[in-house]
Amino acid sequence: MTAERTDDGRYIVVSGRRWRATDPAIPEDVAAVLRRALMSARRDVGAALRAGRDPAPARARVRTAKVALGERGVPWWEQTLDERRDRWERGLAELPG
Repeated sequence: MTAERTDDGRYIVVSGRRWRATDPAIPEDVAAVLRRALMSARRDVGAALRAGRDPAPARARVRTAKVALGERGVPWWEQTLDERRDRWERGLAELPG
């Protein structure tokens, strides 16, 4: 599966479906930490569902990571650089290490 960016760089297209791209202003080391937290939270959602537990806490972590990455919430291209930095720093602070 390959993803292509739209010409404006705001979205990626996967199998014909458009998804908001990660904020390109996020430093790569920070983005990597946020992606690891996102994938961990996604795994925890699946594990909770398989175990018959409430997945809401893990889903909240997914949302926190996605917002921090700029993939949900206020579009990153509508924010100042300071607002964008505050967004990802809040996400780092809220997500488990």
